[in-house]
Amino acid sequence: MLGFLFRLLPFWVREPLFIVVGSVFGVRIMYLALREEEWAAAGIGVVFLVVTAARVHTVVQALRARRNPSPAASVDGAVSDAAVQPHSQVAGQRLVPDPDPEKEPNALGQAVAAVAVFAALGVALWLGPHLLPPDEDSTPPAASCSSGEGEELPSAYDKTSQAVTGDELCKALNRSDLAQLLGTPAETATMASGTNNTAPLTDGKVAQPAAEVQFDTYTVNVSATYNKMSIAQYVKLMEFGEEPDVKTLSVLGRPGVLSSDHTVALEFNLGSGGSGGSVGQGPLARTLSVALDGNDRGGYYDITVWSKSGALPDDSALLDIAETILPTIHERTL
Repeated sequence: MLGFLFRLLPFWVREPLFIVVGSVFGVRIMYLALREEEWAAAGIGVVFLVVTAARVHTVVQALRARRNPSPAASVDGAVSDAAVQPHSQVAGQRLVPDPDPEKEPNALGQAVAAVAVFAALGVALWLGPHLLPPDEDSTPPAASCSSGEGEELPSAYDKTSQAVTGDELCKALNRSDLAQLLGTPAETATMASGTNNTAPLTDGKVAQPAAEVQFDTYTVNVSATYNKMSIAQYVKLMEFGEEPDVKTLSVLGRPGVLSSDHTVALEFNLGSGGSGGSVGQGPLARTLSVALDGNDRGGYYDITVWSKSGALPDDSALLDIAETILPTIHERTL
């Protein structure tokens, strides 16, 4: 059907079209075949190029024939009547010139225009995927928090009035603008999770829920510790331990402190003869600790950010995250 439609086109449109299509397909197939070493495909590409060369030869012959026309002759060699110009008129008759014959379209112009149009279409199809913006549907969806419904909470959560759960912290942290707050707006969360832990060295008596959201660049962790330690006491412990990069500040009218510490790196030996793993020092992390309430009566939120490369965002990013997510977490009622 398509071949029949091509046959209906004028010669000076049809042939350049065949040449352009054959050249593009032939060169493309040959390139892919040679790169992948597919010799059957290379043979198909050669066929395309040979047919295209024959079409080019046909067009060249037609152009030469139009540039050097020969007078049409009859079978007995006499010149046709259409080629003979009358030199005299019948007496008494007035010579009436024939109307101007309709000008034929320029064959070379048709050929050049057809080649230019289809060449432009070919270039547009070839470069289109590289120039057009990426399809939004191709962007992977952001990670969502897994539902913790039905999970039995440790007894420490029952003893702590309105202690939040890891699922609630995850929903508060996993915001659509979290990447923007971190300074990496083009990234999408790859993992989001929440856990209902208890604080270490407390025999399971202190609730410590946590949530974590991972991006390609940074990882953000938020936890809530429901103990009796105030931020003021926490700062004194840091000063006693001479921890570096400690900075006190106020966040949403609550006492807060910025501190730095290294994460823990776990290395496992799975090779032959390996019997375990080792614990080492991981990349540096930056933490903003904020009191649960403005009176600093004990307990705090920790907002921690780190990256595999060791790079950290500005402290203002931690402050922005705290001021954005903490109001969405209900406070503990004492």
